[in-house]
Amino acid sequence: MHDLVIRGGTVVDGTGSAPRLADVAVDGGLISQVGVVEGRGKREIDAKGLLVTPGWVDIHTHYDGQATWDPLLAPSSWHGVTTAIMGNCGVGFAPVRPSDHNFLIELMEGVEDIPGSALAEGIDWKWETFPEYLDALEAKPRAIDIGTHVPHAPVRAYVLGDRCNTDYEPNAEEIAEMARLVREGVEAGALGFSTSRTLLHKDLKGVHMPGTFAGSDEMRALGLSMKGLRHGVFEMVSDHLGDDDEWMWVKGFAQETGLPVTLVATSAGAYEGDKMYNIAEESRRHGMDIRPQIAGRPTGILHGLTSSFHIFIASPTFKAKVAPLPVEQRIVEMQKPEVRAALLAEDSPLIRAALGDTGPSDAALATSLSPGSLLWRIFPLGERPDYEPDREASVAGLAEAAGISPLEMMYDLLLRDAGRELFYQPLGGYVTYNFDFFRKNMQHPNVLFGLSDGGAHCGVIADAGMPTFILTHWARDRVKGDRFPLEFLVRKLTSDTARAYGLNDRGELKPGLLADMNLIDFEALALHRPVAVDDLPAGGRRLVQRPEGYRYTIKSGQVTFEDGQHTGALPGGLVRGGREAVILPIAAE
Repeated sequence: MHDLVIRGGTVVDGTGSAPRLADVAVDGGLISQVGVVEGRGKREIDAKGLLVTPGWVDIHTHYDGQATWDPLLAPSSWHGVTTAIMGNCGVGFAPVRPSDHNFLIELMEGVEDIPGSALAEGIDWKWETFPEYLDALEAKPRAIDIGTHVPHAPVRAYVLGDRCNTDYEPNAEEIAEMARLVREGVEAGALGFSTSRTLLHKDLKGVHMPGTFAGSDEMRALGLSMKGLRHGVFEMVSDHLGDDDEWMWVKGFAQETGLPVTLVATSAGAYEGDKMYNIAEESRRHGMDIRPQIAGRPTGILHGLTSSFHIFIASPTFKAKVAPLPVEQRIVEMQKPEVRAALLAEDSPLIRAALGDTGPSDAALATSLSPGSLLWRIFPLGERPDYEPDREASVAGLAEAAGISPLEMMYDLLLRDAGRELFYQPLGGYVTYNFDFFRKNMQHPNVLFGLSDGGAHCGVIADAGMPTFILTHWARDRVKGDRFPLEFLVRKLTSDTARAYGLNDRGELKPGLLADMNLIDFEALALHRPVAVDDLPAGGRRLVQRPEGYRYTIKSGQVTFEDGQHTGALPGGLVRGGREAVILPIAAE
């Protein structure tokens, strides 16, 4: 008798093969049979009418702190993620000297917008070295598997101390010590090394994070520290992708080590033209394992009274009379005619920026804006968000149709649904009001799906549901252009991301592999508008987005979520790199 049998589902197996009707049997946490399963199961699930897919493998999250206290790692686990990789963007919490705990917390808060009070209360700091950090992670059961990179910033802080984020250039001995720490962490089971070279990443004091301006010698040395190992991904966030100097040493690393590189572009022009596509294509043509990451849509800042940002937030009246109040009382205050009149008449840098820098007061009351105004690219989400809206659906477009000023429209929409309304402002990649750029890059074989940022950007971004968005939008709902076949998207979310990190024991529905699965009511699959919850340690607030349509999520053969509710099962753990996947013999029926 099998441990579990899933009967009659539409299997999309993660290989890119067409969907097919099949049963799936599970024994000992592994898939034992896919096809017609005649033997019975101790538990059986009727999957007729449901998709049966591998669990999603999310390669770009920031649960480095949350993983030390939260066994669920929501919201990613709500969205069918069964493996999450963290330690991205060069930030994390090991190695660390006791005196640097607060420094790394402030760095994570500044770079990834995770409340420092939550990190300070939630993290128990039972480690100093990176191997000790891995042991601490491994000691905690959880609903999903996690893996991590060795991040550049803590390594630099550990070796250079207060000089880590200054213009000090480390000497050869210091670079060698940093390289030793990276190799130590990867040998212990980290999945690779990560760094950030973007001006966007700063700590709470506005100082660029350690490693932002590190020289090529340092970058090569840290990367080459992984040379000779069977695993070790080099993950880099950069403003300079395609620049000759950086591109030369990135290619040199890939060619010399044979290890994979994954790149995240952050330059202003990264989501225009063919820069990202050309990097992927050159890498493919020359057989280099260099893989740019792309999300299924632009990262979006969420404006709203429940987020930590909107265009009135810097206005004097808002700061004095509204901001100190709870959300419910903010609504009451903002409905007062005198408060509304004051806010619509006041000037602030944010309002000028939203209006296209056309000026204060009288421009704020105009009924039309310059084409460059941000309010042409800020969109109310509603309860069922549309992330590829038309220009007419923007705040400015709605105002133009209604014959009122854009700021009046923004103000009134902020109060909608008892202040729960949020506004989506895509960051780059949406100047044409369609996702054609994303579609072109998503289909390239060297491009990886990533950038959900699960666990991060708690106050202004809620993209951890990216796998759910990719399935619903790109396979079913898109109306502005071509979609993708379901089997292509499932492969990109599972086996492609798993193989990129050497996780060869998951990502496909194949006998001998981990029984990580999602059972999905595809027609009912949907994303709700994000909501603010105060569920982090110390009452920390975050924006989270709930899905519906995931009937079951299964991790290592155990049902972890059923109709969106956690079952209590915690079969997940730490994934350590360098451990070859072993295809175990199929259990007898």
